[in-house]
Amino acid sequence: MKSEVIVDVQPKEISIALLEDQKLVEFQQEGREENFAVGNIYLAKVRKIMPGLNACFVNVGHEKDAFLHYLDLGTHYRALEKFTDILRAGKHNPQISRIQAGPLLEKEGQIQDHLKQGQEILVQVVKEPINTKGPRLTCEISFAGRYLVLIPFADKINVSTKIKNDSERARLKQLMHSIKPKNFSVIIRTVAEGKRVDELEKELKVLLKRWEDTVARARQAQQCPACVFEETSRTVGMIRDLFNPSYENIIINDEHVYNEVKDYVTLISPESAGIVKKYTGQVPIFDNYSVTKQIKSSLGRTVTYKHGAYMIIEQTEALHVVDINSGNRSKSPDGQEANALDVNLGAADELARQLRLRDMGGIIVVDFIDMALAENRQKLYERMCENMQHDRAKHNILPLSKFGLMQITRQRVRPAMNINVEEECPTCGGTGKIKASLLFVDMIENKIDMMVNRLKIKKFYLHIHPFVEAYINKGFLSRKLLWKLKYGFGVHLIPNQQLSFLEYKFYDKDKQEIDMKEENEMN
Repeated sequence: MKSEVIVDVQPKEISIALLEDQKLVEFQQEGREENFAVGNIYLAKVRKIMPGLNACFVNVGHEKDAFLHYLDLGTHYRALEKFTDILRAGKHNPQISRIQAGPLLEKEGQIQDHLKQGQEILVQVVKEPINTKGPRLTCEISFAGRYLVLIPFADKINVSTKIKNDSERARLKQLMHSIKPKNFSVIIRTVAEGKRVDELEKELKVLLKRWEDTVARARQAQQCPACVFEETSRTVGMIRDLFNPSYENIIINDEHVYNEVKDYVTLISPESAGIVKKYTGQVPIFDNYSVTKQIKSSLGRTVTYKHGAYMIIEQTEALHVVDINSGNRSKSPDGQEANALDVNLGAADELARQLRLRDMGGIIVVDFIDMALAENRQKLYERMCENMQHDRAKHNILPLSKFGLMQITRQRVRPAMNINVEEECPTCGGTGKIKASLLFVDMIENKIDMMVNRLKIKKFYLHIHPFVEAYINKGFLSRKLLWKLKYGFGVHLIPNQQLSFLEYKFYDKDKQEIDMKEENEMN
């Protein structure tokens, strides 16, 4: 299977697409200024104790207070609390190896016995803000790497259960005992299987350096709350979790992010550094790799799949509901039962992809087409389980109920992707009336004339719908050529699939948008 990662970096957001055999299977999008990502660590202040919930609300700087439950304090909370008190009171960074762990936190305790209003604590985000809820926190601080996860204030070594070979598990434990500092726990991840001690030690030093930097920022923080550790960018984080030898290309259209990813891949897999490539084409990167078209066809309310069948996906506050329909599909000559099984199996394939693609979480209820035979219902259940094996998120699938419903729970740590693929007319603003479309190209030429002769901008990029670009470019003596001769060869026309039919955008040579729209264009 050919896997590629396409990264589209825009001034306000970064979008990441994972393609398997050129088919979009994962898509993530985040604002460039977005905070409170999973993994970030904050020096925070307890806002309110809630004994009835055995939890508290914590101020981390978000508009909504974050939530911290007693069970998320962690068994080594007493050591963390002592360390934080010394850190905030002293002039030097305390040594974690000298902190006495003390008794472990009991599971049946009460939060008011350990926290008080106004107290400063170190917390880490485990779930991003979703809808009206603030971030979810933990006091069990951890730093994730490619091969290892470092956890301060404990002193254990755990090996991923996916490493089955007993001798390899023993080897990895022995190696880690020889290099691990005191009062740190380490979880050895699955991809560490077969790795040499120098590779593991190199990453362990990187993770320890992150902890030391976090401690230094927490001590120097002038105010509380304050972010003292920011998780690696979404691009690097996704590559860290997903990277495998089957990757053929990681293609990025931004110099800074390209260098960041290149450095990381060189660090974890020097022989694979060549797969990180900088995209220099004029056509938008997602258009060039057919990502835009797949997003618009896959992320709407209605999703079609093979032979005319389709599914409808609805989202509520608590769950997702998926309805499977056979559509205009011709009936199978083997009867209704065979037809229903075929439609349902195809739906299971597409649904597994949709769960990853939209990052749907919580409870998902799927209404499959009713089947009479128990063996067919079992086939559908097994097919769904098989398809979900590639999903990294924790999930649980129940067999079909007597009503033909399948219930799935899937871990949710970020808001589900909810991209509106319907286009609102940018020309009429929803009024239903526009200027004559035949005059659109003349209007564009007037804008170009203004750019060149009045604003003195000689080099710029005009993004327009591909159909309009084709119309402007048609013929031997096309308008595109005439414009270049009249206004200079700094005029560049770029077809952009993300734009609607009569929409246009101007960009300068630094790819910053130039607003050339006027109020009367909507009239």
